[in-house]
Parts: sequence; C-alpha cells; structure tokens
Amino acid sequence: MKYEDWVTQVPAELRRETLWKFEAYRLGLFSADLGWHDVTKLLRDRRTLSLADQLYRARGGISATIAEGYSRTTGKERARFYEDALGSAREARDHYFKGRFVLGLPVMEHRLKLLTQVVKLLLVMVPDQTRQEC
Repeated sequence: MKYEDWVTQVPAELRRETLWKFEAYRLGLFSADLGWHDVTKLLRDRRTLSLADQLYRARGGISATIAEGYSRTTGKERARFYEDALGSAREARDHYFKGRFVLGLPVMEHRLKLLTQVVKLLLVMVPDQTRQEC
C-alpha cells in the first residue's frame, strides 16, 4: 500500500487532530498498518513466532508513544516519550532485518527506509545527550 492511498483511509477524527501535523506520528501509524500484514506472514512460520510478537509491539508502540508524548505539558516529559518512540522504531528495524528470510528483501528494504525516516524525525525531538545518528 502506498502512503498517499493509506492517508485517504484514515478516519477524519484522526486527521483533524493537531497530532496529525506531526509527520513522525503519521509515518509511525502508517508503519503499524503495514506491519499488520508483515506480522501475519511471520506468524505462519514457527521460527518467527516470537519475532512477530516483538515486531507487532515495537511497530504499534511508535505512534502510540508519540501520541502520548505529544499530550505532555513539559518539553522534558515530551522528549522522554519521543525517546521511547525512537527506541521502538530502531527495535522494529532490527526485527525486520531478522525477518527478511520470511518477508523477503524488498519488503525488508522498504520497511527499513520507512522506519529510518521515522528515526530521523524523532532524533530532532530528543535531547542532545541521547541523540545518536540513525
């Protein structure tokens, strides 16, 4: 699914929210939707059952944690949540690399690029002492 097509399927209630302006949130949510299909494929192979569970939680955690952090009143609190979302995005990339034998290289490469985009956006949002290149 292409991002542009996906956006048209997102409920208006989410698109009207001020959080929707935050690109890292939108891409994290898109990533979670793509991950649904990837996890389903991983669940079909006994060797990747645990990986599927970890990937599902990491992908879902990106946008959910950004949403929670976006609602915090202080910059320090917000940054902590964005840092957690950054960790989930990096974790998901790791899981995609491990799942490449089941998912295939084109899927893995696409997901890594998408998640790297999320990582780059979140790096701007976390304090300097925790920032590291993606």
